[in-house]
Amino acid sequence: MSTSTRSTTVLSVRVNPSEKAVLEAAAAEEHTTLSDFMRRMAVRAAETALFHRNVVSIPAKDWEAFEAWIGGPPADNSGLAAIAKRAPSWER
Repeated sequence: MSTSTRSTTVLSVRVNPSEKAVLEAAAAEEHTTLSDFMRRMAVRAAETALFHRNVVSIPAKDWEAFEAWIGGPPADNSGLAAIAKRAPSWER
């Protein structure tokens, strides 16, 4: 879907004059409007915040399988084993 056909809504943000100046300078540096710059940066920050959340939910019906998996032996990983045997780059 192109930008021109998407519906939008207004989001109002209050900033002090020095914050506004920094935001305007950054938008100008990226050759974009203040509105577009703030939208892109706000969405990026929100995605990062959601990506870094530390809550993991496991449905009760899957809990026993999860415990069996987490408590079991590690799977063989021949690639990782080969890397672990190599000398670090600073020792080569």
